[in-house]
Amino acid sequence: MPRTDAPQRTTTTPPVSARAWTMLTLGVAAQAAGTLVVSAPALLIPHLLGRGTSLPVAGVLAAAPTFGMVLTLIAWGAVTDRFGERVVIAGGLVLTTLAVVAAWLTAGDPVLLGLAFLAGGMTSASTNAASGRVVVGWFPKERRGLAMGIRQMSQPLGVTLAAVTVPQLAEGSGIRAALVLPILLCAVLAACCAIGITDPPRPARATVATTATTATANPYRSSGFVWRVHAVSVLLVVPQFTLSTYGLVWLVGLGWSTPAAGLLVGAAQFVGAIGRILVGGWSDRAGSRVGPLRIVAVSAAVVMVVLAVVDATHLAGAAVFLVLATSVTVADNGLAYTSVAEAAGPFWSGRALGAQNTGQFIAASAVGPGIGALVGALGFAASFGIVAVLPLLAVPLVPRSDRSHD
Repeated sequence: MPRTDAPQRTTTTPPVSARAWTMLTLGVAAQAAGTLVVSAPALLIPHLLGRGTSLPVAGVLAAAPTFGMVLTLIAWGAVTDRFGERVVIAGGLVLTTLAVVAAWLTAGDPVLLGLAFLAGGMTSASTNAASGRVVVGWFPKERRGLAMGIRQMSQPLGVTLAAVTVPQLAEGSGIRAALVLPILLCAVLAACCAIGITDPPRPARATVATTATTATANPYRSSGFVWRVHAVSVLLVVPQFTLSTYGLVWLVGLGWSTPAAGLLVGAAQFVGAIGRILVGGWSDRAGSRVGPLRIVAVSAAVVMVVLAVVDATHLAGAAVFLVLATSVTVADNGLAYTSVAEAAGPFWSGRALGAQNTGQFIAASAVGPGIGALVGALGFAASFGIVAVLPLLAVPLVPRSDRSHD
């Protein structure tokens, strides 16, 4: 039976095997490689414009991988539930390698290149869907928050790797040169994951079905817990992407130079990544995911209001407040992800995590045009204030207690 756990402080911490840390390392590396593939097209925009591609076409090329991910995240989750993490991660990286090779071969044709980028997003979604599941499976509940916080480092690692390689290689030697690293990295990691990843020990579905029917039951029908966490995550992703998308523009409007603002935004993202690890460890010590998640939601509303005040009053210390706000608004990701996986159980977590990512990607895709229009009409102060309402709406949706199949 799934349990409803009241928050409690754990008194003992079970040991974590070396194999579990190996699974975490491979999972982080695999998703970082997938993030590199998804991030690369956007960083090719300056080169594409320089060779005569129109901005709308370049924008479509940049968005193609993300759209591909949204199309396939839940499907990859279902495949993971059926066949396991090793097959999905290693096989997905093989397919991603082939998709990037196709992009390399079609670099001169925008239509074929866009289709290849779309395929790259569709295949790289495999690492998103399965890497978190393998971490949850290998780490004991008392250490999952920390482990999933570390796993969240994969995205900034992949984005950073793309940022320091793709534009420079494209400018110096063209698109094909910029795609060599993603090809090699995905190919090497496909082999490493095929050899190194072991699916977590789980009871056979048939055995579980005869002893506890709820273990294999659809978590979306058995309770509203997973639905509520999905909704909370959708609301909380808006302030997160508001700052990652428009933080640089806001700083420039306050008088910062573009290079300095870019460095600060990048630094804020890494501080936020460290914050995810700390919050994950906090949830382990507290014995609860939803308790810290509720506090993070309230804190996200507070920091967005603070940014609104800073903009309206031109208060000094904008950099400090932006770093703080960025750290707070990204802190919910690992908590919600872990909570969904634990509540869904070993036979549904792949699909549930795929749905979790899909909802966040869809909401995040609306932030650019939506918040952009809001800023254009009302300015940053009012926009930040309006965005602050969304975390407040999320607070009552956070479940009162955790659910887990452990």
